[in-house]
Amino acid sequence: MHVFQNPAGDGTIYFDNLLAPENVPVAYDPNIGAFVTDALFCANRDIIGCNWVADGAADLCVSCAMTAMSPDATMPDAIENWGKTEESKRWVLDNLRQWGWFTETDTGASPVFHMLAEGVKPVIMGHHTGVVTINIDESDPVVRAERREDLGENYRTMIGHMRHEIAHMLWWRLSISEEFLTEFRALFGDEQVDYGEALDKHYADGPPADWQDSFLTPYASAHPHEDWAETTAHLLHLIDITDSFLATNLSAPHAPKRGWNPYAEPNADKLTTIAAELTIKINHVNRSMGLADLYPFVLTDKSRQKLALVHRWLFKGP
Repeated sequence: MHVFQNPAGDGTIYFDNLLAPENVPVAYDPNIGAFVTDALFCANRDIIGCNWVADGAADLCVSCAMTAMSPDATMPDAIENWGKTEESKRWVLDNLRQWGWFTETDTGASPVFHMLAEGVKPVIMGHHTGVVTINIDESDPVVRAERREDLGENYRTMIGHMRHEIAHMLWWRLSISEEFLTEFRALFGDEQVDYGEALDKHYADGPPADWQDSFLTPYASAHPHEDWAETTAHLLHLIDITDSFLATNLSAPHAPKRGWNPYAEPNADKLTTIAAELTIKINHVNRSMGLADLYPFVLTDKSRQKLALVHRWLFKGP
């Protein structure tokens, strides 16, 4: 993610800012990729802290307008958790807008979000024909940590959930192309294999013993749909790590010079190689504070091939 110029004075501001250092209200305009002071702010600003501008004549920003169902405000912590979840959504949507997805020029469907809080029944995250359901309770770090432990995962964040579930929606859009389906099935497998049975088997038996050779995560081995979603999420992880590294003027011997835009780089192998080398170094820094690795994954040749296929189809835009 970029670091942005302060529209109210000197210095920079960050993607989640509501105020400039001068205590001036600011908002992000995704159509120009910059913060402004002189615009109509999203109607959800005072409710959940949305810091985007309203979209044209609408009261809501383009991100909040995608939320068709919001949580029951009377449920404990619902508003706070919803706000955190929407913040993660805005981050990921802005990542994808770098390639033209879900912008004004994108004539395809945008995702529709159901942001739900758990009550008596659990909320299962997922995607179905353009609708993305998100369990906002997982914006609570304690809840998320418990579920990460229960599932034996080494990474679980709201941004990660957003990237994964929106990836399913992107597959749904791309699947109208026979060329895409042919390439996808050759590398990821046949997605027509029964999804429910595949997940039941995964949860009963676990991943294959050699899953690391072909998959980025154990869950990716459950079904081609999940392999696509996990791989797409990881492509966005790696590009955004690189973009954020460069945006803060950090440098490394192998990193491109300032001004290089990873979202504009057509060579997927170059991207993943740079990102992988950066994550090794950042992982080492995290360990100095006793923290978990920022990116605790290994990129095999098969994973790089999958990342390259995802990149080729997302990079070309809608």
